Amino acid sequence: MIDLKNVGQKQTNLLRDAYLNKKVAHSYLFVDPMQKNGLNTAYWLACLFNCLGENKPDGTCNNCQRILDGNHPDVFLVKLEGKQTLSIDQIRPLKEELAKSPVEGKRRFFIIENAEKLTLAASNALLNLLEEPVAPVVTILITNNENQILPTVKSRTQILNFSDEKIDSKRAQLLEYGLTDEEIEDLGDTAKLEEESKYLFQELLEQNDLALVRVSQISSLATKPASQKFIFYQLKTLAMKSLAAGEKLRKSAFLLELLMTCDKMRASNVSFHNTLDYLVLSFER
Repeated sequence: MIDLKNVGQKQTNLLRDAYLNKKVAHSYLFVDPMQKNGLNTAYWLACLFNCLGENKPDGTCNNCQRILDGNHPDVFLVKLEGKQTLSIDQIRPLKEELAKSPVEGKRRFFIIENAEKLTLAASNALLNLLEEPVAPVVTILITNNENQILPTVKSRTQILNFSDEKIDSKRAQLLEYGLTDEEIEDLGDTAKLEEESKYLFQELLEQNDLALVRVSQISSLATKPASQKFIFYQLKTLAMKSLAAGEKLRKSAFLLELLMTCDKMRASNVSFHNTLDYLVLSFER
């Protein structure tokens, strides 16, 4: 739910100044580890342009309410919608809208949440939009990982960094790994998942035959997508810590390489159990 009270204070001050001086950029990249403040700030800007109240944006006038409810014809949101990537089919409609003038206000707003999830094809399609802003449009990309944004896309945006906001570091790491806010909330108590991940990691490095048995136990425990992602996040974290500590360097490096392959397998919808089996069997060779 959008909350105009939880926005980036420094960012909104900069945006309000740009608005008052008619210097709002045609595209922005909001880099926010939590993404929530970035998304709230994007809607804050859209409300600022369209608010009917005296203290803009008040969040209560008819225009603000329609924007916050997703019912304003000049404000468009692109989000994951349960998928792992943002596809070109989600960007194409924006190109059609780009040819149109604003219906009610002076600007249209294209807001793209989880922009780090854009496929290469989608990023290239977006690049065309940013290069040819024929209509009065403000495009706002929101990401928790600036490095995953195509450099040519990033170069055409004005970057506002929210990283100075206080955040939960572990939550930020989970977001960067690919979990959504909803999935993190769905995780609940992760103590058991962390314990099982640690046991599997140790059994892998020791090439213990119990690793395959552990896979079955973990598969029974981690039945939700959020907990399955968390298992791989934990394994990758343990492998990276092992490398940093100089422990079993060759095995840790090989395990980390296999885990990167597992990420690709999961993105290709290979089942959780089969991906873990692949990890164990490949490591034992």
